[in-house]
Amino acid sequence: MSLQAGPQNFLARAARAALFAALLIVFLLFSSLSPGFLTTGNLESLLVNNFTLLAIVSVAMTFTVASGGIDLSLGAAIDFSSYAFVSLILLGVPVPVALFAGLFAGGLVGLFNAFLIAKIGVSPFLATLGTLFVGRSVQQLLTNGGNPIYLPQTGIPESFHLLGKGRLIGLPISLLVAFVVVCGASVMLGRTRFGRVITAAGVQADVVRYSGLALSRYLAATYVVSGIVAASAGLILTSTVTVYIPNSGNAFLLNAIGATFIGTTIDARARPNILGTVLGVLLLAMVSNGLLLSGLNFYWQQVATGILIFLVLAISFATRRPQHA
Repeated sequence: MSLQAGPQNFLARAARAALFAALLIVFLLFSSLSPGFLTTGNLESLLVNNFTLLAIVSVAMTFTVASGGIDLSLGAAIDFSSYAFVSLILLGVPVPVALFAGLFAGGLVGLFNAFLIAKIGVSPFLATLGTLFVGRSVQQLLTNGGNPIYLPQTGIPESFHLLGKGRLIGLPISLLVAFVVVCGASVMLGRTRFGRVITAAGVQADVVRYSGLALSRYLAATYVVSGIVAASAGLILTSTVTVYIPNSGNAFLLNAIGATFIGTTIDARARPNILGTVLGVLLLAMVSNGLLLSGLNFYWQQVATGILIFLVLAISFATRRPQHA
């Protein structure tokens, strides 16, 4: 045992360092290849355009993965919040009310998942996959086959644009919202009873259930929280582009899953955690931004992102394997 302790500890530390090493390598690589990478304008663009929305969606994903499930319907929560926001603004409803309605719409998507998972007992994968398909079809019906809903150039309250394009204390409001979401999620997942229960459920659900805790209620709350958090990303997106595009929220899904699982590499027990997820998002954001500056088209960016996710996870899990031998 003592002879193996040294190598095992070294491999454990190496596994947790894989993400940090990848961040450093990517940062140095694009700093040298793209002269504009380190400019103030580009770094702000990286954070606002590549990091903010994905960070919020990935935080939502982290909650569900931490509970032992997954949420494939986050795109639907994003889309329905956007649809509610745009529709109510067109009706002349005050912006704060429309924002609340958008969050409520995302929460309803989460509540539907909660009903399927916690009440009926459908597996999270199948339940949220079903919600994804239902949400896609409903959006097609609401928009006559998937037609975007554009807001007019005039007549829209100035406050509509604040969430996506406004600034506060010199910083983009969207980035500040992401910061608040990340901090709130970190406290909720790491320092509250709710977070401890769902994290334990993700490891040993039966133990939590036999301890007398109402696990179904905690799981239901997890998916509602996930839907509301994802909805906030939909509101920011809509405020930025001033249009609702059906099923556009699904574009964030795979990267959110990738960032969440990349983030597990910094935890000694490979558990989902907010800090790791944020670092995973930052890694993907730097890759996307750097490749764009390098002139590669969108499809090659996706290939490179997929390869990077695979490498980080492969290195981490390969170095962890001896610990369980």
